[in-house]
Formats: sequence, structure tokens, C-alpha cells
Amino acid sequence: MKSLIILGSTGSIGTQALEVARRDGYRVTALAAGSNEELLEKQAREFKVKAVAVFNESAAKELKIKLNDTDIKVLSGADGVCEIASGEGDIVLNSIVGIAGLRPTLAAIEAGKTIALANKETLVTGGEIVNSKAQEKGVKILPVDSEHSAIFQSLQGAPEKSLKKILLTASGGPFYGKTRKDLENVTVKEALNHPNWSMGAKITIDSATLMNKGLEVIEAVHLFGLPAKDIEVLVHRQSILHSGVELSDGAVIAQLGTPDMRLPIQYALTYPERSDYAFERLSLTDIGTLTFEKPDTDTFRCLPLCIAAINQGGLAPTAVNGANEEAVRLFLEGKIKFLKIADLVEKAFLAVQNKKDFCLDDILETDRLAREGVRKSIK
Repeated sequence: MKSLIILGSTGSIGTQALEVARRDGYRVTALAAGSNEELLEKQAREFKVKAVAVFNESAAKELKIKLNDTDIKVLSGADGVCEIASGEGDIVLNSIVGIAGLRPTLAAIEAGKTIALANKETLVTGGEIVNSKAQEKGVKILPVDSEHSAIFQSLQGAPEKSLKKILLTASGGPFYGKTRKDLENVTVKEALNHPNWSMGAKITIDSATLMNKGLEVIEAVHLFGLPAKDIEVLVHRQSILHSGVELSDGAVIAQLGTPDMRLPIQYALTYPERSDYAFERLSLTDIGTLTFEKPDTDTFRCLPLCIAAINQGGLAPTAVNGANEEAVRLFLEGKIKFLKIADLVEKAFLAVQNKKDFCLDDILETDRLAREGVRKSIK
């Protein structure tokens, strides 16, 4: 049985990954989280892990006191999370939110771990570096995002170089069909009301702006080697067909299932095998109808901005991602309006000091500048 390290264990993906691990009897060796030390303590005790890490320094101190009666090692900060990622364990499932997941992914690759990747920002910001390092180390990167898992599954058995087009589906989020005028004064509560998926706050807002789909286009470029022009985004309200591919002979192959993240999590952990799925199964007769439409890129401008960024390449994806992370934080805090998110992303894209050859320090500096630019824009 494979052993697991789970980064972002207290979030939506992390808790569902632990549910799969609990059911299937995986050994979990280490956990990392942002700041939720109470839940992390419960997880650490239940799975009898060897080590935990918390990004937040003060939360780590609290956790160390709470776990004082155990032999569990408590680490803190970004360096502590990277140490966890490179420690004992066969698979590192990275579900950290945002660019904070990039360094731990690189640390895990350096240590030769298989990567189950739910942190799309790893590839959005550092795709070239990550792929190069994974190839050098002979490390597999297995996608956990439902869409990229669906593409990956659809390609199993397909001849090499037969992929011609990716069909990337989007639910349309809570504001499907709305105009820009409709969205002028939407509330945080309305934006967090996703029709199909239960996710964390940041990714739910990204779904509402279609930024999430833009980031997924960038991620797909790095995972599957197609340019953005060969990735078609389709609004599929039912969230049943999770994505698909068109092959060189015109055949279209897609993966369908219930909107449940435990399925792609399980596949990443069991790959190349498939184990029994103990949760709700799909009934097409209950669904009845599947619909597909083009996205409204005039209203939801984050999607075309992401496509423009990956077409430009270099540090442009990092800039739009960093600006979006900061803008979403400000929206959730009630400091900016919903439509302002796309405006700030565009400003960062236009301002980025781009270069094609870059290193990790360049990525982190571009991210810092994009965030700083967002904060200055609202003063």
C-alpha cells in the first residue's frame, strides 16, 4: 500500500483525500496546512502521522503545545511545508491554495516523489521549471483537478502524438447567463453559491469569474503539450462530462461521472490501477440531458486574459495569477467589487516585465509585484 503526504489537508480537497485514505487504508505519513491547527491536530492524531507543518507560525506554536503528548514533529513556515513534502512517503498530494504550493511541489519532485497535483498554480506559474525538473528526476505528475484528470483518463491507451484538441468543460459558476450590469453589485455570499461543487472560498470565486477555467487552460498547456488555441472551453452546466479529447482520427473520448472530487483523487492515488468506488455512482437516465455552450468572454474577462497570458508565455501567467489571488482576497474582505477582479488582473498582465528565460526567484518576484500593484490600485 502506497504511503501519502497530504499538503493542504484541512481544505476541501485535503479532507476528501483523507476520506479516501481512511476508506482504502492508506498510510498517511505527514500533513501540512495553512493555519487550521484544530482540525490538523485531529487529523494528525487519527492517522498517527510522523510530522505536520503549518504555514502560519503562531498556529504552529499552538499545535506544538497541543501535540506535546505525542511523538509527532511540528514544523512551521514555507520551509517546514517543503520539508514535509520531501519527507517519508510515496505520493505527495498537493492541494495547497495558490502559488504557495509551488515550492513544496518542487521540493517533492527533488525528493523523487510521485505528485498528485491539485494545486494548479504550480504549473500556471512554474510549468516550464516543474516539468523540466520532473523529467530530470523521472517523477510522474498525476492531475487531481476533475477536468485534467478527465483529460488524462481519456488519453489512456491513445497513441502518442494522437491528441489534436482538448475539450475543457466549465460549469459556468453561479453567475451563468448574467450580464456585466447584473454583476455590478453582487455580494460575496452570492459569488460563493456554486451550483454544483463544494469547494474552498478562493476557487469558488475563481469559478464565478471564470478565472479558474483560465488557469486550467494554462495548466492543460503544461500537462498535455497543446497550445491554447487547441483547447476549447465549453460551458457544461450539469458538471457530468468533466472534460474530453479529440484524437487525430476525429474520435472524441470523454470522462463522465458525478461532480465528486473523490473520484479523481482516488484515481491519482491508485493509478494505473482502478479500485472500487464506494460513493455515489452516475445515472445518465437521472441526468437526462447534457448541454454545451460557448463561454461569455465579454462578461467573464478573466478567461481570455489567462489565454492571452499563456500565449505570451514567460512570466505573464504568474502576473495574472498573483493579481487574481490578491484581488480575490480583497473581494472576500469586501474591499472591492466583483467586476474589479478582472480589471486588476488585466492591469497586471499589461504591466508585467516579461522574459522567456526565468528562474524561481523571478516567479516569486513577479508574483510579489503583481500583488503590490493590486494593493496600490485600490488606495
